[in-house]
Amino acid sequence: MRRRELLLLVGGAVIGPRALRAQQKAMPVVGYLGASSPGAQPVAAFRQGLSETGYVEGKNLAIEFRWAEGRYDQLALLAADLVRRNVDVIAADAAPTARAAKDATPTIPVVFISGGDPVERGLVASFARPGGNLTGVAIMNTEVMAKRFELLSDLVYQARLVALLANPNNPQTEGVIKGVGEAARGKVVELQILKASTEGEIDAAFGTVMQLHPDALLVGPDPFFFSRREQLVALASRSAVPAIYEWREFVTAGGLISYGASFTGIFRQFGIYTGKILKGAKPGDLPVEQPTKFELVINLETAKALGLTVPQSILARADEVIE
Repeated sequence: MRRRELLLLVGGAVIGPRALRAQQKAMPVVGYLGASSPGAQPVAAFRQGLSETGYVEGKNLAIEFRWAEGRYDQLALLAADLVRRNVDVIAADAAPTARAAKDATPTIPVVFISGGDPVERGLVASFARPGGNLTGVAIMNTEVMAKRFELLSDLVYQARLVALLANPNNPQTEGVIKGVGEAARGKVVELQILKASTEGEIDAAFGTVMQLHPDALLVGPDPFFFSRREQLVALASRSAVPAIYEWREFVTAGGLISYGASFTGIFRQFGIYTGKILKGAKPGDLPVEQPTKFELVINLETAKALGLTVPQSILARADEVIE
C-alpha cells in the first residue's frame, strides 16, 4: 500500500498539478468572467448553450462567477483568480474580459464574446483558424455602428449635430469612434463625443446633452451601458433626444430604436462553444463565430412622444415594432 501511494505521489509530480486536480475533482469547472453584473447578462442563454452540449450546472458542471460590475480595472485581478483556481475553461463575456483572460493565461482555454474584430485586437490569429487558447463569438460592433448611424440619419433626416456616448475604458471604443466619425463626415454631420464609465458620468454626459441639444444620440456598445439601460433610456427621454442602441432590450425598456444581433442568441452560442471545449475540442481549431442575423427594433410609442414620424422604409425593414 505504501509503495502504491508513493507511486501515485510520484506520478502526480510527473503529470503536474493540473492533471492531478483533474483526477480528484468530481466535475469540470467553468470560470465565468463577467464585465458587468449578474443581472445584466443573459446567463440563462449561456446555460442553455451548455445544456445543448450535455452540461448542466450543479449536475455535471460547476460554474465560478467573477463580476467586474463595470469596473474594468478589476478584470486582471479577477482573471488571475480564476487562473489560480485552475478552472477548465474561462468564459469571457465581453471585449474587456477577453483581453484580461488572454493576458492572464496562455494555456487555459478561453471562450470569448468580442464586440469588435478579434484578429485586429490580437485575440486570435484568424477567424477560421484562431490558433492559441482562444476562440468565441465576434459581434463586430465597430462595423455595425456605421449602420446604426445610417438608420438614425434616416429617422432624423435633418440632423446636423449627433452625439456619441462611449465608455473610454472599453478597448473597442477607439474603433467605434473612428467608424462613427467616418460615417458622420460622409453625411456632413458634426459629431460630439461624450464619455462615461460610471453611473455618475452617465448623468454628467446627459447634462452635456441638455446643453448641446444634439439632433440625435448613438449609445455605444458596452456591457456597462447594457447594465444601465433603464438609466440611459430614462435620461434620453428626459432630454427629448432620439437615441439608437445596440440591443432590443433597450427598446423594450422604452428606448427608441435598436439594431444589432440577438443578445440571447450570442450568449447561447457562447455556451455551446464552452461546452464543446469541455468535451475536448481545441479552441485554436474552432472558428470564431459571427452573427448571421441582425434585428431592427423600433418603439412607436417613444417615437410619438419625441414627435417623430417613422419613415415607412424603416418600418418595412423592422423585425419588431413595439406599439
